[in-house]
Amino acid sequence: MLSIILVNWNTREILRNCLQSIYTYTVGLPFEVFVVDNGSSDGSAQMVRENYPQVILIANSDNKGFAAANNQALALAKGDYVLLLNSDTYLIDNSLLKAVEFAERHPEAGMIGCRVLNADGTLQPTCFQYPSLLNLFLGAFYLPKLFPKSRFFGRERMTWWKRDDLREVEVITGCFLLVRAEVIRQIGFLDESFFMYGEETDWCYRACQAGWKLLFTPEARIVHLGGASSRQNRPEMMLQLRGSILLFIKKHRSRAEYCLSCLLVGLFFALRAPYWFLRGLLVQSERKQSIMTAETYWKGAFRALLGADGLRKKAKPKGERV
Repeated sequence: MLSIILVNWNTREILRNCLQSIYTYTVGLPFEVFVVDNGSSDGSAQMVRENYPQVILIANSDNKGFAAANNQALALAKGDYVLLLNSDTYLIDNSLLKAVEFAERHPEAGMIGCRVLNADGTLQPTCFQYPSLLNLFLGAFYLPKLFPKSRFFGRERMTWWKRDDLREVEVITGCFLLVRAEVIRQIGFLDESFFMYGEETDWCYRACQAGWKLLFTPEARIVHLGGASSRQNRPEMMLQLRGSILLFIKKHRSRAEYCLSCLLVGLFFALRAPYWFLRGLLVQSERKQSIMTAETYWKGAFRALLGADGLRKKAKPKGERV
């Protein structure tokens, strides 16, 4: 049996399409679906109640974050496999059956990722390496973007890989993350210190440390629209992402590497702020957004010196509103 978990925040129609694709294409596989709604104001929870009564709905009064919301459903999941699936994805064939069949053929795999496409059918690169000093240094100077076909400069996101073959990877992107229930029993739930971003990196790392392989298969595929929730607050999400990277390094690396990482993240923001400021001055049609981005980057450059907590929204105590 497969337990499918969707976390939603104000993406009602996209969530509707995702659920419709699950029930349309998934055959030959017993499954249950959880929707954890993080205090949406767009009627998402009501849509689920009215249109998909078979779904197990957890309607939170506030935004508990991605990790905490998934953990609510993980505590109730009954499947031999659990799938974390973004609400802004949809199936185009019986991919869930293919993914579970792949897992059955590879008992050494504790976590499995699939081929992810953009809405126009082009490849959306997923799976990447753990954060490191080298990867932060390369990213700060935009080298992966400048040399995407280089196995060295593009190492963190594996920009040279077409995602067309079976491969062991370090991190599986959380938009589609299939996990054995046995792994969850062994390593525990997602770390709720990660409010948004980084939680799957930490989970994958813990699975690897416990002796499990993480495999990517092109046999299963989905479409991922990408960032439907985070786009609603993009400037804040820029800081959140980098803060989560720092939190991962603080948790799993040395104190010296963490301090150097804070400097590199600050450099990442500082090198980009002037470009966006000048763009705001020169391109009138984009002035407001560009100036806001520049301000966000300057803020990030200084806040990074304070460490992970200077950039990210922290997990809240029970009952506290975000």
